[in-house]
Amino acid sequence: MKLGSGFGWLWSAYAVSTYGTWIAFGAFPLIAVRVLHSSAFEVSLLEAAGLAVAAVVAVPLGPWVEQRSKRPVMIAMDLVRFLAMASVPVAYLLGLLSYGQLLVVSVVSGAASIAFTAASGAYLKHLVRSDHLLTANARFEGTNWVATAAGPPLGGALIGLLGPVVTITADSLSYLLSALGVGRIRGGDVAAPRDPATRRRGADLLRGWRFILHDRALRCLFLNSILVSGLIMATVPLLAVLLLGAYHVPAWQYGLAFGIPALGGFVGARVSARLVKRYGRHRVMTVSGWLRSLFPLGLAFIHPGITGLLTVIVVEALLITCMGIFNPIYAAERLQRTPADHAAQVLTAWSVSSKLVQATLMVIWGILATLTSPLAAITISGVLLLATPLLLPGRTHSSDPGVSNAVA
Repeated sequence: MKLGSGFGWLWSAYAVSTYGTWIAFGAFPLIAVRVLHSSAFEVSLLEAAGLAVAAVVAVPLGPWVEQRSKRPVMIAMDLVRFLAMASVPVAYLLGLLSYGQLLVVSVVSGAASIAFTAASGAYLKHLVRSDHLLTANARFEGTNWVATAAGPPLGGALIGLLGPVVTITADSLSYLLSALGVGRIRGGDVAAPRDPATRRRGADLLRGWRFILHDRALRCLFLNSILVSGLIMATVPLLAVLLLGAYHVPAWQYGLAFGIPALGGFVGARVSARLVKRYGRHRVMTVSGWLRSLFPLGLAFIHPGITGLLTVIVVEALLITCMGIFNPIYAAERLQRTPADHAAQVLTAWSVSSKLVQATLMVIWGILATLTSPLAAITISGVLLLATPLLLPGRTHSSDPGVSNAVA
């Protein structure tokens, strides 16, 4: 199915920046552990503080993005991310890199990413017909998982050959290429201009959250998604400490452990629309939602050696395949239930909430890992994830289009 040249350029911009991000996967924790000799708590705090402060900074960006043409916003945010990430290799070469700089870069790039995501999501709704949103989101999802499969192994190899900051350099350049791709899009744009005579109120900042909480299906998806992502992301720094530190896994093997399973995400994204066409949106979303909360418990059984690494690969492959199926469906549902003049604020509220929950849980899990062990904290996350599918919306609250709106 052809979605037009505008979508093609938007997809290309997303692809190049996503590949850059995944090539740099784990770069900050790796630098923190092996260059700055940070502890497990400090690595968790690095991830958490960047997410939390970025989310708070991004709160007023929702109304700001809503009222502006989306392409210039996306280009500006790409340039901000380029400058922030490029500062890390420069400081490293000058011998000035510090833990504090990594925190600042995490905040700036995180806030810019939230604004970019809000603008690109609102623009996608403008660019693509409603009944094509599942196909469009599936293509983004598939691209993300291919990048996840290829990026970490490549990044690990580059780090082994050229040092720990080379992947961050590649990531920074990817944002420049993304900005060029967005700049090639032609045609109309979308904005919700505000009456200059109307004064902005503090309550306007909460408009996205009010809309989400008013719609029961969105509210259920919102609570489920932020808790699942929070509990999964809380274990990422701990896995880095466990595998790279305690188990002494080489960087290239660490990359493989998260790269190979991502192929399952690509497969899941490719079959997502077909499964919806055959079984209906609600059933597929519910089954994949349950399964993605079951498999992380398998990480409780990782241990040193090749069999432990294989355990990580198998568990992550099963988890990511389910995510590849689930994510395009829930992303399409979210956009279809959100009016165009609310899209940027809803997406900003969603991203801000998700990052705040992730940051909070990373700090808590960093403390848990300090009081117990990284493996014990990872196990607790897996147990809690088992309850999250109870928050998925029921059939009566889901706008299941059946087979009529599903596209292959």
